[in-house]
Amino acid sequence: MKRILLSLAAASTLVVAVPVTASAAPWQSVNQRQDTLERRIDQGVRRGDLTRAEAQRLRAQFREIAQLERQYRRSGGGLSARERADLDRRFDRLSQRIYAQRHDHQVRRY
Repeated sequence: MKRILLSLAAASTLVVAVPVTASAAPWQSVNQRQDTLERRIDQGVRRGDLTRAEAQRLRAQFREIAQLERQYRRSGGGLSARERADLDRRFDRLSQRIYAQRHDHQVRRY
């Protein structure tokens, strides 16, 4: 009887834990995040989801974050936890802006 209860408890724990781990986004390095965001901007331009002005603004914001990252790295031995958190927060905001601009139903004029 104890085996059955333990088996059920273990199985229910796995059932609950699987959706949590599946929904968590994998951690990406700074370089991976930059590549992903740059690719999303390029795709938006190619598909016509981003106007020229939108793409220019997003790329300018992207360059500002990249410049900040270079400053952080030069300031001493790589990125500290605080600097990485700051960059992550900025990348998150840029990612949200890219999404919003790509889905605002403005169409690039050819």
